Amino acid sequence: MIVNTDAFTKKNLKFAGYETNPIEDGSLDDYFTLIPIEMNKMVTRACEGLDMPPKLVGRTKNFFALGVLFYMYDRPLDTTEGWLKKKFKGKDAIIEANTRALNAGYNYGDTTELFMTRFKVEKANLPSGTYRNMNGNLATSLGLLAASEKSGLNLFYGGYPITPASDILHTLATWKHFGVQTFQAEDEIAGISSVIGAAFTGNLAVTATSGPGIALKGEAMGLGIITELPMVIINVQRGGPSTGLPTKTEQSDLNQALYGRNGEAPMPVIAAATPGDCFYAAYDACRIALKYMTPVMLLSDGYLANGSEPWMIPNVDDLEEIDVTFVHEKNSDDEFLPYLRNEETLSRPWAIPGTPGLEHRLGGIEKEENTGHVSYDPENHHRMVELRQEKVNRIQQDIAPIKIFGEDHGDMLILSWGGTYGSCRSAVETLQEEGKKVSHAHIRWISPLPKDLGEIIIGFKNVLVPEINLGQFLRLIRAEYLVDAKGLNLVRGRPISASTIVETVKKTLG
Repeated sequence: MIVNTDAFTKKNLKFAGYETNPIEDGSLDDYFTLIPIEMNKMVTRACEGLDMPPKLVGRTKNFFALGVLFYMYDRPLDTTEGWLKKKFKGKDAIIEANTRALNAGYNYGDTTELFMTRFKVEKANLPSGTYRNMNGNLATSLGLLAASEKSGLNLFYGGYPITPASDILHTLATWKHFGVQTFQAEDEIAGISSVIGAAFTGNLAVTATSGPGIALKGEAMGLGIITELPMVIINVQRGGPSTGLPTKTEQSDLNQALYGRNGEAPMPVIAAATPGDCFYAAYDACRIALKYMTPVMLLSDGYLANGSEPWMIPNVDDLEEIDVTFVHEKNSDDEFLPYLRNEETLSRPWAIPGTPGLEHRLGGIEKEENTGHVSYDPENHHRMVELRQEKVNRIQQDIAPIKIFGEDHGDMLILSWGGTYGSCRSAVETLQEEGKKVSHAHIRWISPLPKDLGEIIIGFKNVLVPEINLGQFLRLIRAEYLVDAKGLNLVRGRPISASTIVETVKKTLG
């Protein structure tokens, strides 16, 4: 811990409620290696001769500390110096002061004996391209916008603020110049109801919330399923139940996503793997919703939403096409049939209200096959239930084969979904370096599951499913494939560490 000792004055310590100075009384010794530096004095000395008030000079402490870190991690200064010139162009005194402080910090680390160890971080092995820092909620917003642009549809977002999903609303609200429409509703039910209306009238319709909001949206999601309207419902998961842990991460809403509606109400469910993958998961959720005319649930979580990573900006031309076709004329001899199915996807036609000759009604009562008329016929109801399920099943044809990290057979398969991707991959890399016959498969689509998953599972003697719940995905895997998979389940409001996974695998394999 690098500490500015000049800030630990008697006045400041008293204001903070300390009776003794924690950097002198030994209370931190069991937790940190302290690096005490008189930063105020150091930056004042570095900025001598500049016509700047002391308050502005004091603000350069951050760059002094950054210089110290650059020394510790053996990083060059030129990139940051260039950034300063660009950021504060025309403000020569500020550029000079911060540049001096940065170099002073680096030189301090180089000339003192406080640092007995230096670290070398090698250049990341990443594909060539243009990168930027990206967090999950921003990536989700960009994915929705990209889907809007590729589909040619206006993006409508209707929702109610809730931690940790609110940033999606805040971000989209600033993109009106892209044709994005945002509606902050009075509650969760009004939010998703507005989305149903937006989908009915031909928009790319989206809402986002967290677990408590999904509970409130349940009946309206059922309405979206029976009317077969394309929309995306995003659940940025947090600790539960009830209010739970609003600022902590969890994966405990999987069962809610799969089954949290009355009746037989199947819905496709996709889960993002990393902050950057939130872009592609959001894009794919929109693509599938529009292609199959169905609501789609996108699962993120608090760790992904607020976490960040280097993200390569994609070429829009490389994104999969999103083709949208509205019906403009009757699709039978004498009438418009709103539930006449596409033979490949089982999707129904999308007719914009007000199109001459295509007047039709939608609602929550069961529909007669093809015509969409209200029907209480038992055989018709059974057929419609099966059709809605089969439509979700057919999404398998759009799911890419699973990429296995490692061999396609061995002693153990680590099977992950959602935000546990990073720790699982790191753990498997460590185990493989130690000679363990362990592989990793990450599942993106939870409903439907990839068609090749069963074949992959049977190639391994053991299957371990780490997840931040009490085994929801584990139970699904055991039920679907009749495999004696084991779970690593920790629900502590934080990610499962790679070291915990490594330790569990070693204990299991012996």
